[in-house]
Amino acid sequence: MNKLTHAAAAVLLACAVALPATTATAVAAPASSYAPATTPDRSADGVRLPAPTGPHRVGSSVLYLVDRSRTDPWVPEADGREIMVTLHYPAARSSAAGHTPGRPAPYATQEEARLLLQGVPVEDPASVRQVARARTHSAVNVRPAPGRHPLVVLSPGFGMPRFTLTSLAVDLASRGYVVASLDHAYESSGTSVPGGRTLTCVACTAMEESGWSKGHLVTGARAADTRFVLDRLTGPRSAWRYASSIDRTRIGMAGHSIGGASAVSAMAADRRIDAGVNMDGSFWDTLPADGLGGRPFLLLGTDESHRPGGEDTSWDTTWTALGGEKHWLTVEGADHLGFSDAPVLLGHFGLPGGDLPAERAVALTRTYVAAFFDEHLRGKDQPLLDGPDETYPEVRFHRPE
Repeated sequence: MNKLTHAAAAVLLACAVALPATTATAVAAPASSYAPATTPDRSADGVRLPAPTGPHRVGSSVLYLVDRSRTDPWVPEADGREIMVTLHYPAARSSAAGHTPGRPAPYATQEEARLLLQGVPVEDPASVRQVARARTHSAVNVRPAPGRHPLVVLSPGFGMPRFTLTSLAVDLASRGYVVASLDHAYESSGTSVPGGRTLTCVACTAMEESGWSKGHLVTGARAADTRFVLDRLTGPRSAWRYASSIDRTRIGMAGHSIGGASAVSAMAADRRIDAGVNMDGSFWDTLPADGLGGRPFLLLGTDESHRPGGEDTSWDTTWTALGGEKHWLTVEGADHLGFSDAPVLLGHFGLPGGDLPAERAVALTRTYVAAFFDEHLRGKDQPLLDGPDETYPEVRFHRPE
């Protein structure tokens, strides 16, 4: 079974438990049990995410989409399925100043940040402001760089808001991708929507009460969310003003935890998705007989739980069914939340995180996810995916029969 290996992380993101194939075992203990490991850095206006590594500056847009053809599985009386989307994309440079003008994009709303920190030892107005104002290295609604760019959809872990994948999203955008990060209604600690409303994690309570027996409801709903978002971004009347920047023939999806499991479910349901990545999530759905029809997939997880024959047997089962080109990588020293922004947030407040330093955890995730999409969406050969690399000794390659 997947587990959160650090209790402080379970407190910081109370609903963001690893999703095991049978039961969920991560339980948040009282916040008072977790004193900061080091002196928190309260001097900055906000958390500073690692700078992106690609050649492009980054733009950011936010969309509010509602699929009224579906009933929300968690709140049936809602007016359709609400989805908040943040788009990060390569931005055009200003010819005069040599940089992208525009207002810095916020990390989260104040209410989203407050709900994320609820019950944590650093839950106070100053800490909430620091999370909301985290440096995202992107600017609001600036013009995109010329040309068409591959699209990558990101789905966060259960209970985690879409902004907890910002470090990965911004880095992919800086490398030339359009990235759509999704908030799935009632499945995060808090999602701000128009009209001053905030959607909280109704699904967290529902899943806990069911003993996590309905994980397929989450992956199924997220697969449908992804299909709807792709329709709204790449269809004839796109919801995004810069939709012409998207190359509709090159689409990938990646996710963390159950967001990663949802990537394989979405691919099975939608042939438009050419390649997928699961970052440390247990699989809930059985693939069809032809797997993904030869489309490539990357498994990237913790070495503790996700090596072949390990705790999470869903990886062994799904690996056999995938077919096509596939990669199974585990990261020594990584914990479940290490594939998100959680290590950066925990480190900023002096809370204990995984064994890997925050910037190293972010760098490993960025490097291997980008290499996978560069190879399979851009056709650029990536020797990094062929086997162990001395630059990244933490990463182990597995090729079970």
